[in-house]
Amino acid sequence: MARLLRNDAGATAIEYGLIVSLIVIAIISSVRGVADETNGLWAFVRENVQEKMGG
Repeated sequence: MARLLRNDAGATAIEYGLIVSLIVIAIISSVRGVADETNGLWAFVRENVQEKMGG
């Protein structure tokens, strides 16, 4: 029983899992931010092309 209580391999795995999940959340947030900027850029381009083409 004492050996089981000293075993911290499970705790280490949980810590790594939490770190990975935080990294994934950060990546998703930054990709979403880039996607919003890109959509805004293409909307700007589309509007300017439509103005130039007379449509």
